[in-house]
Formats: sequence, C-alpha cells, structure tokens
Amino acid sequence: MRYTKILKKRRFYVMSISLLLFLILAILVLKHDYLEIDIYGYNFISSNIISDKITPIIKILTNFGGGLFLILLAIFSYKFIKDKRFFYGIIINLSMSISLNLFLKLLLQRNRPVTNRIINEIGYSFPSGHSMVSMAFYGFIIYLVYVYCNNKKIKWPVILFLICIILIIGLSRVYLGVHYLSDVLAGFCFSLAYLIVYIYFFNKYLWKTKSINAVK
Repeated sequence: MRYTKILKKRRFYVMSISLLLFLILAILVLKHDYLEIDIYGYNFISSNIISDKITPIIKILTNFGGGLFLILLAIFSYKFIKDKRFFYGIIINLSMSISLNLFLKLLLQRNRPVTNRIINEIGYSFPSGHSMVSMAFYGFIIYLVYVYCNNKKIKWPVILFLICIILIIGLSRVYLGVHYLSDVLAGFCFSLAYLIVYIYFFNKYLWKTKSINAVK
C-alpha cells in the first residue's frame, strides 16, 4: 500500500512538472517568434549531424511518427494482439493524442520555420505533432510491454528500441527544418503528462472490461 502511494505521488509529480514545462514553453512561444533554445538546437544539429548521407535515413525515420503510419500500424496490429483490450486501448490513445495535438495547434497557431527546410510541411508548428503523437503511441506500447511482458530478454530491448524511436522522431523534425526545438520539447512534455492520465483511465475502465476473446 505504501509503495502504491509513493508510485502515485511520483506520477503526479512527473505529470505536474511536464505540464508546467509545456505551459512555460507555450507562454514564451506566444510572446516570441522563436526562442534561444531553438537557435542553439538547430545550430547544434546542423553543425554536428546534418549530412547528405544521413538525410535520406532521417526522411524515412520521421515517418514513424506520422499520423497515417501510426494509424496503419495500429490497424495492422489487430491480428497479432490476442487480448483486444490492448488493441482498443492503442486505438483510443492514438485518436485522442492526434485530436489533442490538432486542438493545441489551432489554439496556439505558431507558424513553422521558414528557413532551412529539407522537406515541406503544412499546418501550424506548436506543439510538434510527430513528437507528441509518437510519445503517446510508443509510450503506451512501452507501458504495456513493461507491465505485461514477462520475458526480460525481449522486454528491455523492445523498450530501449521504442525510446530511441521516440527521440529520433523528435530530432528528425528539427533536422528537417519543419519544427523548432521548442515545438518538439513541448510535444514530449504535454504527451508525457497526457499519457500518465490516459494509462490511469485505461487501467480503471477499459482494462476491467472482459477481453473480447473471452466473450463467446
């Protein structure tokens, strides 16, 4: 019981800090076209990472955080997930994270960077949709693997791989010049706070329903 209370407090603190950081970034973005961290972030990437050899790879990897790719991936996973509560949890999570991102973009209406673009994107910039949705989608998968996968030889490599995917997707948006670093950080922060709330409701409501496989 004591461990459960400590765990709940930690989750509350993480959620609160994440939301606070998002709000700070949102307020700064509303006051300024770009932030100092945006300049430093892009300069670091352009000086140390951007190259003709890496760019084609980044163009492929960034799609792993795209809404269309994640929707197709979620639908494709239907056949491989035995307990359909996991599937419905993934679908609901994806739908909500995409909807929330669109709402926040329309609310804040920050324009995308106009220089250094390697690819073209439309729509508003803040928070980064790829970063926010990928954090929610792959973050929820990480939670499911951590809690329900008992094979440690599979569990930790999968978790590490998914964490790397999330970070690479965020990095790719700045690399390709379609987002500021603050867009990416804000997407991660808001999504982490959202994910904590979503997992709570998943466990409380959806997970308590009977598995579809159990219904004759």
